[in-house]
Order: sequence, then C-alpha cells, then structure tokens
Amino acid sequence: MMFLAGRPGALSPYMQATAFAVAGPLKVLVPGIVLTGEKISLNPKKHFLCHESLIGQSPKTGPAVTVSINGFAGIRFVHTDIRIPDFSDYRRPEVLDPNKSSQESSESRRTFSYLVTGATAVMGVYAAKTAVTQFVSSMSASADVLALSKIEIKLSDIPEGKNMTFKWRGKPLFVRHRTEKEIAAEAAVNIVELRDPQHDKDRVINPRWVIVLGVCTHLGCVPIANAGDFGGYYCPCHGSHYDASGRIRKGPAPLNLEVPYYDFPDDDTVVVG
Repeated sequence: MMFLAGRPGALSPYMQATAFAVAGPLKVLVPGIVLTGEKISLNPKKHFLCHESLIGQSPKTGPAVTVSINGFAGIRFVHTDIRIPDFSDYRRPEVLDPNKSSQESSESRRTFSYLVTGATAVMGVYAAKTAVTQFVSSMSASADVLALSKIEIKLSDIPEGKNMTFKWRGKPLFVRHRTEKEIAAEAAVNIVELRDPQHDKDRVINPRWVIVLGVCTHLGCVPIANAGDFGGYYCPCHGSHYDASGRIRKGPAPLNLEVPYYDFPDDDTVVVG
C-alpha cells in the first residue's frame, strides 16, 4: 500500500512527496525503482502526483516509485499464498487420474447418470400421484354423508298394487308393488313403439317391485303415482304419462324415469344406493 502526501493545488509545489511501503502477504515479482535527481523539470500541462493516482509528476525531489519523474509505475505480485481448492472428494474415481482419458469411462458414468435420473423421475411421479390422491380424497364425501347415501326399505309395508314415496338424497323415490296383471301388461309392450325403448325386464330386478326416481325427465317436476293414461305415473305440470314400469308413453318428457342402483339383501328388504 502506498500513500503520497502531495495534493494538487496552489501549495503542491512546496510539499514533499513521500512514499511508504507496507509489507503484506503478496510477494513482489518486479521491485519498484526509486530514482532521485537534482534537477526536476515540471510540465505544467501534467497534473501533480497525489495519493489518488501514481500517474503524474513529483513537484520536488524525493523518493518516487517511478521509472522517471513523468513515467508510469507498475508492480505485479505473484499470489503464491492462495490455496487452490481440492475437489477430489466430489469427483468420480474414474476421472481422478489426469493422465487418463475420461472417454474410457464415459459409458459407465452415463449409465449411472441415467439410473439416478430414472430413479428421481419415478420418485417424483409417485410423490405427485400421492399428493393428487390425498387432495382428491380430501374432497370426497365424509362418513356421515355416505351413511345418508343409502336407504333401507321394508317391502312388507307396501301393499300390492300401491306405490310409496321415500326421500333419498333429497329426491323423491317411488317404490311400487306391482300386481300380476301389471307385470304381464308391461312385459307385453312392444318396445319399438316407445320413445325411449327399454324392456320391462331391463328396468327391474324382481318383477314385483319397480323402483324409480320420482323426478320427471322433462323439467324435473314430481309425477303423481297410480295416475295417467297408462296406470303408472302422471306429471300434471306438462302432461307427461308414464306406465307402471316408469317408461314415458305420452307427453313432452324425452326419457324414462331414472332407475337408481338397488339390491335385495333378503325377500323383505331393499337397499337403494
């Protein structure tokens, strides 16, 4: 480090330029040259030597780290005290030898890279699948809601030829106990003449019982049971007529009444849902 006391200005010609050398960890490659002279010719067009710069001229005689008074000075240092990091612990054994070509072990190193990449991809896909599954399951219905999704009906409470209405999932549910005459009449219907062709045996599990949702397929009204031109269901809102199998026979409704999923655990019980 070098500090020069002279500053440019009116008093700078009367000030002595001095230089201080401070020892440091850097080693000098080329030592500075200190020259003194009896006569010093100052160039008025060139600024005086100051502590901000070593490029200039000395106003009076004294030590100066320059080749000449108006010349340039430069010192290069060899940084022999800096340790180069050793990355041997992070390198693969196949490429530690500087005299050995890395192309000889490229196949084995590439195989290892592919293996690591593939394993990482599989783990990422599995983690994404687990996250999506957990997110979707969190939006599923709770246990109490699932408990209300099913309804158990005792069939012995429904007399033959009658229909009973139950509330299931916020909708009316029709359970009809058909007579033998109704069963025979619905089985004899020509499905070609129907708007929404369905055979009666495809809509019932037990021919004695017809279970349908009491929601008209036209605009969602609730039909009346044991009414209409075909003895099944009738929607008074817009005049849709359904037969005893819940099939549309007349009126604006485009489809048959919906048949929910149900099962008979025994001869006297049906579970819907």
